Amino acid sequence: MLKIGLLGAGRIAGVHATAISSNPLSTLAAVSDYIPENAEELAAEYDCAARTTEEIIADKSIDAVLIATSTDTHSGLIEAATAAGKAVLCEKPVDLSLARARACQAAVAKTGKPVMIGFNRRFDPNFSTLRAALEAGEIGKPELLSITSFDPAPPPIAYIMVSGGLFRDMMIHDFDMANFLMGSAPESVSAVGSSIVDPEIGAAGDIDTAVVTLTYADGRIAVIKNSRRAVYGYDQRVELLGSKGLLQAQNMLENTVVKSTEAGVTSAKPTYFFLERYMPSYANEWGAFVQAIQTGTPVPVSLEDGVLALKMAEAAAQSVSEGRPVKLSEVAG
Repeated sequence: MLKIGLLGAGRIAGVHATAISSNPLSTLAAVSDYIPENAEELAAEYDCAARTTEEIIADKSIDAVLIATSTDTHSGLIEAATAAGKAVLCEKPVDLSLARARACQAAVAKTGKPVMIGFNRRFDPNFSTLRAALEAGEIGKPELLSITSFDPAPPPIAYIMVSGGLFRDMMIHDFDMANFLMGSAPESVSAVGSSIVDPEIGAAGDIDTAVVTLTYADGRIAVIKNSRRAVYGYDQRVELLGSKGLLQAQNMLENTVVKSTEAGVTSAKPTYFFLERYMPSYANEWGAFVQAIQTGTPVPVSLEDGVLALKMAEAAAQSVSEGRPVKLSEVAG
């Protein structure tokens, strides 16, 4: 039984607390948060201790920590936890700075401790089934990938200002999904973006609508579309064209009822947001982490995967800024 320390007590930490507590091979031992009252509330809900982050990291009886704090703390906490001999699962992204993420990667390598980055969408039943079909050769070689990721509504401006921008905060999931499905990093990144959903997002220095094209050394192409507004719900689709066929993962709907009348054919809307859409993926992600730690096998989403996705986000931001395709090899940091 793995004893787990949860760093952070916000909304996503609550999701992880459920996953940790529901897994028969792990137990939630302690929770911390920069607002002690939040840690106390979550700890009471899961019958564990509310402690400081420093106390959790120093506790030799705690085997691993799950980091669900603000992004600007991720690298430092990863370094501290691995230096203390603990395995780590950390929410994305590794950091807002690629240079800082690389420094974290170097520090972790000296400890030999496993670090997994929380790209939970790899563990979504639909996307993982699509990947399995691809790996089985059912559509031949993947040639053209399309990823659609639209949020139902933009987050608060206060969040936008500390998020690191759409590419590092939102599309980073899609960069990782492209790597997961295409099996390698792209050669270049071409991005266009604008602020048309909310002018305050533009005033804050960010974009809310973007399209990115990834090109690969062998000629393959991936296209990623993001928007902070889709009034009909959380739009999450993947389409992969291969040399022998097509794979599609469609939206999860509020229900499966289809009404057909003389007026037309209608169905339910997509589920509203990530908590409804991706809850199973968080449980599967945690299960994969626990299995890797207990068996001594590599974690399925490495720190290197997290750094690569961040590098692609940096390339996309540079492409928008300079109005040209950017080769990954050009990205400093």
